[in-house]
Amino acid sequence: MTAGFNELPVGRFGTFGHAVTPEQAKEIEALGYGAVWVGNSPSADLKWAEPMLERTSTLKVASGIVNIWKGDAGLAAESFHRIESAYPGRFLLGIGVGNPETNQQYRKPVDALNDYLDKLDEYGVPDSRRIVAAIGPQLLRLAARRSTGAHPYSTIPQHTAQAREAIGPDAFLAPEHKVVLTGDTGEARAVGRDLLAMYFNRANALKSWKRMGFTDEDITAPGSDRLLDAIIVHGTPEAIAARLRQHLDAGADHVPVQVLTPPDRLVPALAELAGALGLR
Repeated sequence: MTAGFNELPVGRFGTFGHAVTPEQAKEIEALGYGAVWVGNSPSADLKWAEPMLERTSTLKVASGIVNIWKGDAGLAAESFHRIESAYPGRFLLGIGVGNPETNQQYRKPVDALNDYLDKLDEYGVPDSRRIVAAIGPQLLRLAARRSTGAHPYSTIPQHTAQAREAIGPDAFLAPEHKVVLTGDTGEARAVGRDLLAMYFNRANALKSWKRMGFTDEDITAPGSDRLLDAIIVHGTPEAIAARLRQHLDAGADHVPVQVLTPPDRLVPALAELAGALGLR
């Protein structure tokens, strides 16, 4: 399997979040995490990435993901080249189609992504420096063919094994996984249900979960305990690390870890996990 998406090692684990500050990025790098993945459809101007890159020396920053309906390909490409010039090899452009319920222009994902990737080709963004949000077989194959690989979201290790088979041995595979650092199962499930509530009305999420083997009962709001415990792992740092390593065993190259915690508790939570994950 590939070691990463360019010459600087990305490591086995990164973090996934929506509002990581430059100072937090510096601390995350010191803990040994290899990348920060920024979610919640970040802007295609990519200005949010530069302060984190400026405060760090080897940490990689990735978009997880720029929504192709909201982020112009030309702007994303121009911004990519600006960042590449200043911080060579340290930014990965993640793109994806989002959900039809939140994008009025939505059309067949494979066609739309191909068109967007064609534009990135035209603007000189290399395959090796972009990654596609993909879960289903068609998009996984597209991701492997036209980018460095796939970045699945809200999946399980069993899906990671399927994804590896679909994309082949060489493409980069970075499945996100959510965690709650608590041994209180009721508390963890309450946090999980709050986060997942929006997805029970989104066709893509429901289809993906059914493809992973969850039943109609599991994916009916507010979601079964089985679904919650699979998508969002909780427990001790050691128990959480064991689940995250299952993704690596199933074929992942790198796992972006989304810790469900208030922003001011993010770095302490990642510090708790770092030892169990074997980071420095």
